[in-house]
This record gives sequence, structure tokens and C-alpha cells, in this order.
Amino acid sequence: MKKKRFKWSNLYLIFVFIVLYAPIAFLIFYSFNDGGTMNSFTGFTLDNYVSVFEDTRLIGIVLDTLLIALLSSLLATTIGTFGAIGIYFLKKRKTRNAVLSFNNILLVSPDVIIGASFLILFTFIGFRLGFISVLLSHVAFSIPIVVLMVLPKLQEMNDTMIKAARDLGANTWQVLTKVVLPSITPGILAGYFMAFTYSLDDFAVTFFVTGNGFTTLAVEIYSRARQGVSLEINALSALMFVFALILVIGYYFIQQHNLTKKQKNKKRQHAEAVGMR
Repeated sequence: MKKKRFKWSNLYLIFVFIVLYAPIAFLIFYSFNDGGTMNSFTGFTLDNYVSVFEDTRLIGIVLDTLLIALLSSLLATTIGTFGAIGIYFLKKRKTRNAVLSFNNILLVSPDVIIGASFLILFTFIGFRLGFISVLLSHVAFSIPIVVLMVLPKLQEMNDTMIKAARDLGANTWQVLTKVVLPSITPGILAGYFMAFTYSLDDFAVTFFVTGNGFTTLAVEIYSRARQGVSLEINALSALMFVFALILVIGYYFIQQHNLTKKQKNKKRQHAEAVGMR
């Protein structure tokens, strides 16, 4: 029998995960602390979680944050999907690369620069800061993410299917809804989930464009943390982490379902091809 060799890459991977998740585990652990501080663990309690649900203002902010994330990700997914389709079908390669470069610039731009730019824009045109300004900002920085998720699926798509649909008399709308969109659905879902999570935990851009008493969870946590560490923040952060974890698990099962469906379709097509011989 061959002995399994020790791989330094596995050790490095374990180290990275420890660095990433140790602070989160520390935060969740002290969310059950009865002492009221993070200096020492004095006893187990759920009072911090009860305080979160009793804080009506905080619950309202959580609901506003979820509403912003849902709406912005839905709008960004719609715009980004059609934008990716438009980029993919551009005939000139130079034009396509130029548009992609502009899209990628927004991805690598610092959030502080994006937030300050939106603040200057909204102030210049006299737009009131609040729910709508935050929503528009989140839609804007989420669109490039969706484009980046959808484009690879378009490149994997078999173009002969579109030509075949055209030959069979399908119009543009039928080609889009019956051929293109079903082929890129996994990319659309990935873009939606990415846009949702980016919007949910965004702080820098939101910090610049909030106003008129409207705020999101990330900005509220920052404001409360400046006043002093509260275990209520720990409890709220733990709940948000669990919520994000549920989303990731849900997305994983959706991907597995789509993969299984594709494999079944391939087997069925292969069986039909064999039966026709």
C-alpha cells in the first residue's frame, strides 16, 4: 500500500480557514456570554438574542436592509443579464473588450471612491439621500458582478442552438426565452446571490449615500460599535452569519439540482440517439 504523503497545501488551506473563521467563531461564542463584555465568559445566556428581537428600531433596520438587498439584486440581475447578453452578441471584438474593461474597472474600484462619487452626483443634481439613493447605488455596483457571472455561461452556450431555432422560425423573443435564458440560468442565479450578499453587507458605499433617517444594518453596527462594544451586536452578527450560511447552502443545492438535471437530460438524449440507430 502506498503511504499518503503530507501536503503543505492542505496545511496552508487549514491555516487560511482558521484565520478567516476564528474571529467569527469568537464573536458567536461571546454572543452567549452573560457577563455583558468580551473580557471573560461568565455564563451561558440567550438574553442578548432576546434583546435583539425586542429592539424594534433594529428590527426595522434589518427589514430595510433585506428589502434593499432583495430589490437591488433583482434589478441588478435583470439589467446585468441583458447587459451580458448585449456584450456577448457584439460583433466587433474591440468594442466587446472595451465594454468589458469598463465593467471590470467598476469591480476593482475602491468602494470609498464609488460611494464618494455617488454622493457628489446626488448632491449635484439635488437628489435627496435616503432609501432611493441607497437602492440606486447598490444596483449600480451590483450590475458588474452579475455581468461577470452571466458571461461565462453565455460563452459555454452552444451557438448552433440559436441558429437552429432561427431556422425553425423562432423570433427574437422566443430565442431569448426558450434558448438563451434557460442555458444561462445557473449564471443568473449565481449573479443574483452574489449581488444579494454584496448589497447585504456593504458599508462603504452605503455610508456615503444614507440620509433622512434611513440606515442599513452595516452602518448601524458601525455606529453602535463606536459607542462601545455591545453583545447585542454579537448576537445580531451571529444571526446574519447563519442567514448568509443558509443562502450559501441553498445555492449549493440549487446548483446540484441543475447539475443532476443536466446529467439526466444528457442520458436521455443519448438513449434516444441509441434507440434511433
